[in-house]
Amino acid sequence: MSERRPTTAELEANKVFKPAAATTTDYEKSQDAFNQNRERLKAERLAREAAVCNGKQPKKLA
Repeated sequence: MSERRPTTAELEANKVFKPAAATTTDYEKSQDAFNQNRERLKAERLAREAAVCNGKQPKKLA
């Protein structure tokens, strides 16, 4: 079987009506923010633990 080729009208329609970019939902935005915050907190915790293991006092955050 051969593939069906698009007609000239279909090609022109595809040029005019380009597919819209997918928008990010509120749920996806909140999940991204949550994951970024979780990773930031994890990095801070690991830095504090490493400082304690090395005998250094961690900096106090204001």
